[in-house]
Amino acid sequence: MPGEDQTELRFPILIGDIGGTNARFSVVLDAHSEAGEPQIVQTADFATIDDAIRVAVLDRSSVQPASAVLAVAGPVDGDEIPLTNCPWVVKPKCMLAGLGLSDVVVLNDFEAQALAVVALGEEHMEKIGGGTPEPHTGRVVLGPGTGLGVAGLIHVLDRWIPVPGEGGHMDIGPRTPRDYQVFPHIETIEGRVSGEQILCGRGLVNTYRAVAAADGKPAPFTRPAEITAAALADSDPVAKEALSTFVTCLGRTAGDLALVFMSRGGVFLTGGIVQKIVPALKAGNFREAFEDKAPHRELLRAMPVYVITHPLAALAGLAAYARAPWLFGVSTKGRRWQA
Repeated sequence: MPGEDQTELRFPILIGDIGGTNARFSVVLDAHSEAGEPQIVQTADFATIDDAIRVAVLDRSSVQPASAVLAVAGPVDGDEIPLTNCPWVVKPKCMLAGLGLSDVVVLNDFEAQALAVVALGEEHMEKIGGGTPEPHTGRVVLGPGTGLGVAGLIHVLDRWIPVPGEGGHMDIGPRTPRDYQVFPHIETIEGRVSGEQILCGRGLVNTYRAVAAADGKPAPFTRPAEITAAALADSDPVAKEALSTFVTCLGRTAGDLALVFMSRGGVFLTGGIVQKIVPALKAGNFREAFEDKAPHRELLRAMPVYVITHPLAALAGLAAYARAPWLFGVSTKGRRWQA
């Protein structure tokens, strides 16, 4: 059964950020080392996570990790952990036997993103309005990617405690007259529009098609990158409106979560999509939607929002945890397996 032991992990420690599309691995040699050179693979190229680790890490180095801390896109429950947007199933017991590990900890991927918030400096962040963050106060992290990841971060008893969840599946609905024209065309999931139907890569495509359908216009683009490129270049009005709608809905959702976690320490946007659309996030409608939370507009106006610009933020968070787990209130009960 999964271990409940809170003792430190043995070095070297394999760290991994496993998303729906990409898996990123590195090794932390000791308590004084930064994470080693990252190895990035596409999940579709490997049948299992174990195969990916062998090829990307073990076959490339003479270092044999003793432990592993893996962050996966999905809830961690039981000895077999399916990923939400990827066919891989993480089987820690098999990893112990097959990869030469003595200890495996599995966290939610947005726990790792939350840990990164306190592991990274301001040089890895770009501010999108708001005031000065208050120290040791609530924070929240959102990441539109293959899906929509969400996590909170609270400071209690001198420790940072990440609060993982499945916030990307909250309902999201229309508000303006234009929304009511577009939203009926957004593809639903079992009859509802969740955050992930708009606020992720496929959600942006979904929104783009809905805008086109609302006006009876063609929608030739099929990939998120095509839509964002056309929108930022101001070369396609449908793409431009779709990205504007995406940014507005992201602002609304971020503002809702900021209220839930009372995020006076900041709201942090992470992932490749937001890094590519910083100009759109600075255009004004994100911040307006974020703050439009009567009767708490002034409260939201003071909260800073940041785009995390570090390309491998989750690995940075996992490395910080691996080096000094006592700084973080991360429960490993039911999520730690030992040989």
